[in-house]
Amino acid sequence: MTDPLAEVVSLLQPGAPFSKLVTASAPWAVRRSETGRPFYFVLLQGSCRLAIDGPMGSDSLLLNEGDFALIPAALGFASSSLDREPPREGELVTTPVAAMPGGARVGDPDGAVDVRMLVGNCVFGSPDAALLVPLLPRWVHVPGDPRLVSLMQLVGDESRADRPAREIVMARLLEVMLIEALRSTANVAASPGLVRGLSDARLALVLRRMHERPADAWSVAKLATESGMSRSALFDRFSRAVGVAPMAYLLTWRMALARQMLRQRELAIAEIAERVGYSSVSTFGVAFTRHVGMPPGRYARDARHATPA
Repeated sequence: MTDPLAEVVSLLQPGAPFSKLVTASAPWAVRRSETGRPFYFVLLQGSCRLAIDGPMGSDSLLLNEGDFALIPAALGFASSSLDREPPREGELVTTPVAAMPGGARVGDPDGAVDVRMLVGNCVFGSPDAALLVPLLPRWVHVPGDPRLVSLMQLVGDESRADRPAREIVMARLLEVMLIEALRSTANVAASPGLVRGLSDARLALVLRRMHERPADAWSVAKLATESGMSRSALFDRFSRAVGVAPMAYLLTWRMALARQMLRQRELAIAEIAERVGYSSVSTFGVAFTRHVGMPPGRYARDARHATPA
């Protein structure tokens, strides 16, 4: 059976992260601007507030000991001790932050440590990251999951070590970490995205059909038949859970597959068009150009020149 979540994470190509241990003494508040990279938190001790920037204002989370939080997209965010609010965008932050071996010390350097957290970022190596990241939740919050804490400690240890095959091990650990984090959100807090859609049995069936058979002539009516829902019910339920309409999701997935096949340079454009559901090269070319910003032939040539011989 096709696993849409595993396919998306695999295509994202998560790479070696930066991680550090942060210790803090209340009161404290810090803000981080958009980094362009996914960011994660693991609370090892204590509690803190996390505010994640969004188009409709910030989302506020309370993180407790053992909690895991992931921000897959390039968003600004702020965190603080429980006795104050995280600083808003543009707000002056005066909390002292001092570097220490393997991490940072936040707040009064002579104060009692009440928060310890492992924080860091990873990179998505795929050229399709901009297409695929919007399929993920804007943020993930998994309370008290010892498996994720253990995985993140392994990631942190490996990132600081100089062992043979380090990059391969890191890539595999990060894939496992991302899949574990994302699938753990089926019954906990997550913003709309692929994960929330997969937690709904009927929508999960629709998503798997689109991933299994992207070349099929899907329509909302045909997907509704697969799910056992009416067209309007499927459209509304899918859009609320996943954050995009069914056909918009299908187009994003088809374009990600097409870009991957064009970069691999193993198939003719006509065959790629057929494999992603287009009856002719011309209709595929129009859709690809509109979505990606250049014709498929040019994209393939540019990818060939960008790939080392």
